[in-house]
Amino acid sequence: MEANPRSTGRLPAAFLTPGSSSFMDFLAEHQPELLPGKRQLPAQGVIEAPHGTTIVAATFPGGVVLAGDRRATMGNLISQRDMEKVFPADEYSAVGIAGTAGLAVEMVKLFQLELEHFEKVEGVQLSLEGKANRLSTMIRSNLGMAMQGLAVVPLFAGYDLDREKGRIFSYDVTGGRFEERAFAATGSGSLFARGAMKKLFREDLSEEQATTLVVQALYDAADDDSATGGPDVARRIYPLVTVITEEGCRRLTDGESSEIARAVLERRLEQPDGPSAALL
Repeated sequence: MEANPRSTGRLPAAFLTPGSSSFMDFLAEHQPELLPGKRQLPAQGVIEAPHGTTIVAATFPGGVVLAGDRRATMGNLISQRDMEKVFPADEYSAVGIAGTAGLAVEMVKLFQLELEHFEKVEGVQLSLEGKANRLSTMIRSNLGMAMQGLAVVPLFAGYDLDREKGRIFSYDVTGGRFEERAFAATGSGSLFARGAMKKLFREDLSEEQATTLVVQALYDAADDDSATGGPDVARRIYPLVTVITEEGCRRLTDGESSEIARAVLERRLEQPDGPSAALL
């Protein structure tokens, strides 16, 4: 029997054995039952579980913005109005979750551990490309659950220190990874959010304009998709917005997010369908 570290004061042998810099490989070798892909699948049918909805991202010169609405749904019900959907992955990247909420949050925590474990073992941060590939592997391992209706489809964004610019990666349920140019969206309201960003995006956006753009896109998504939540002024619930630049990952405060959301709402009183694209 393996020694109890609480009684002996020693770490189990597994922690002292040289191995891969991947935390997932470590779990696969020593406790594979903790990996999402190793769980026993439901016998039949689809499990009804809360789902996160719309995530959007847009680049600007000097960085990238990642944002999400706050609503989680379960069938035709709103299961949560203030869900956290955008998380820092490490100092220079963040991930937004769409799909089955419980599995998605667990995947994000495992992803955070994966990046931290690599940095501690190797002494350097994984490249942004490498981070995107690791997340792809995790999504692929969840394919069995996805086939049962428990899919996780995140959006990953970060600042590439080597290329000195913000980058966005989207995924499908099989773990397929795609780098997006300029902007991207995932989740139930992604079609409407992408349409809004396509209309308003410019290559020379400032950081402030990029944050306003993603909030405008989430507003348009909420306007046409019942599963996406718009700014809730009565409950003081506003979109989660994270900005990533060469200085690192920074989440806008509630005050900053509410200021942008209120400005968008005020403009919508005059232009209910939103601002028009600039004439060329």
